[in-house]
Amino acid sequence: MSGPFDFSKPEDRAKLTELTAPLTNEVKTRDGAAYIAYLDTLAQVSRAKPIGVSGYCMGGSYTMFTAAAVPDRVRAAGSFHGSNLVTDKPDSPHLLAPKIKASYYFAIATNDDQRQPDAKDKLRDAFAGKPIKIEVYQDCQHGWCVSDGRVYNKAEAERAYAELIALYAKTLV
Repeated sequence: MSGPFDFSKPEDRAKLTELTAPLTNEVKTRDGAAYIAYLDTLAQVSRAKPIGVSGYCMGGSYTMFTAAAVPDRVRAAGSFHGSNLVTDKPDSPHLLAPKIKASYYFAIATNDDQRQPDAKDKLRDAFAGKPIKIEVYQDCQHGWCVSDGRVYNKAEAERAYAELIALYAKTLV
């Protein structure tokens, strides 16, 4: 694929579907665990300390697969305009919450919230009793944290990053 990707074009969305089809939930789980196992081989990584993960768009759900796969390592996570965090499928990422030990920050775009207004409530219910923060970023569209995207909102992206940094500072000690 060359040039910018435009989510408003059905042909671009079709290309994305084709490219992501091999990324099953099992693959996401395996890859997340493998990445952490790799990091743990590096001299500069302390296996005695927790790890934080973050994901944007489809990477938001990847954080949940990784946090559930390696719960004793992943202790803080952030999802920014995450997609497919809550689905009606039996392997929906939000159903992994009982396995997850990480503190979470979910930053939700306004238009994502409008498309799926119950997702934040289902996330809150799934993570009941666990340290999470869920925010809907008013007037921010899906992709607002990506600096080269057409809906980038610098002020709100910086606010979201500050939330993640604060979570990491509090949790990854």
